[in-house]
Amino acid sequence: DWHLRDPATDGVPGTGAARALRELLRDAAPRRRVLVAVIDGGVDTAHVALRPSLWANPGERPGNRADDDANGYVDDVRGWNFIGGADGRNVNEERLELTRLAAACAKGGASPVEVSCPVLRQRLDSARAEAVQLQTQYAAIGTALEGAVATLASALGVPADQVTRARVEALRPANEQQQRARAQFLFLASNGATPEAVREAREAMDDRVKYELNPDFDPRTIVGDTPAAGRRYGNPDVTGPDASHGSHVAGIIAAARGDSGTVGVAPGVTILPVRAIPNGDERDKDVANAIRYAVDRGAQIINMSFGKGYSPEKARVDSAIRYAESKGVLLVHAAGNDGEDADAHRSFPVPEVEGGARVSTWLEVGASSWNPEALAAPFSNYGQKRVDLFAPGVDILSTVPGGGYKREQGTSMAAPVVSGVAALLMAHFPTLTAADVKRIILQTVTPYRDRPTTKPGGEGQVPFGTLSATGGVVNAYEAVKKALDETRARP
Repeated sequence: DWHLRDPATDGVPGTGAARALRELLRDAAPRRRVLVAVIDGGVDTAHVALRPSLWANPGERPGNRADDDANGYVDDVRGWNFIGGADGRNVNEERLELTRLAAACAKGGASPVEVSCPVLRQRLDSARAEAVQLQTQYAAIGTALEGAVATLASALGVPADQVTRARVEALRPANEQQQRARAQFLFLASNGATPEAVREAREAMDDRVKYELNPDFDPRTIVGDTPAAGRRYGNPDVTGPDASHGSHVAGIIAAARGDSGTVGVAPGVTILPVRAIPNGDERDKDVANAIRYAVDRGAQIINMSFGKGYSPEKARVDSAIRYAESKGVLLVHAAGNDGEDADAHRSFPVPEVEGGARVSTWLEVGASSWNPEALAAPFSNYGQKRVDLFAPGVDILSTVPGGGYKREQGTSMAAPVVSGVAALLMAHFPTLTAADVKRIILQTVTPYRDRPTTKPGGEGQVPFGTLSATGGVVNAYEAVKKALDETRARP
């Protein structure tokens, strides 16, 4: 768990969270209950390392199909699902916002964003053509790899799923076919094209063509959120059909230590799952309602590991963001994984609301790596104005559905690291406000302003300090240390 290690004592550019818990907080129990909302694609409520951390609605009796606490959401025992139907069905795959906008244009509607309908259609056609081309290429690579694996499995005398790089490297080919298969397998493996990676890439591209970039695909009838329904639509299934992303995010924040040894940045805090993010682009209406639901349930922190390139109902989201700010809620958002300058290319939602004012309780997070030569993750968005700080987001081990653990990467992993640090501060220093916590986190980053790093999304080296407002990586140890100093000084 490199992201928990300390840069000063371990020589690893992690957060120092484990050291903070051990040395400064002395593994003390939290002094107040802190609720962190995870707006995502779902959380595995049965995972042994997540179950102790999950919110339970004290006013709701499970399974009686009644709104016991009269909050407008029936049986919201663990949270709420805004992309589900009243009949229990759920949206899993969705179109990209670009696809939805272009489809609306094709029906004679006007573009609700700054981009015109002809440009939207051109961008969709271009994206779809590229995806179809990649789909063909991935299929060809997959077929070739499957053939090579079958040949190697026979030569090694093992099942296909036990053909590993080490075994293939040790194999002495008995004929030309085995020699070709061995060379092909090792070439692909050296470029990261393992059988699992190729399979995942093929599935992702198939979904992109079939669902995300398909104007004729529309799963929204499942939800049935008519205007009359207002904010009261969905169902209580906070796990949904694919909880892999949300479970990983939740575990980074607050997983209880299990057999794997994995532990969240802030063990002992509570997770409120709010399902609003499908495989595809989320809808502004769902994001806005998810934020309001989380705030009304008492969340002090909202983690938002999602983003998209267009926001046709930005005003609705802005209103929800301002509502969260008015209630003193800290909003932590992933900067995005396009390797782009976030100052020039926005990934919605953004902290700048109508009129240009920036929400005061917002943190925008880029992803950092353990690699000293590429401290900024190559996929991470960056920006001196819009990105506040970086946090570990490469090879992060956390919980996945079915009781397992897996390493994932993305700014989606970096944001919950920061949410975890914020939760740690709030839990152990009850007098700190969201504004206090934000300030402390930004003032105590590990500074790497002059450290050369490969520029995300491009070639060449740049100073790490040019990629965010602070030029640093979140540091839980220094943040807790500063919180101790400040709270001791208060009367």
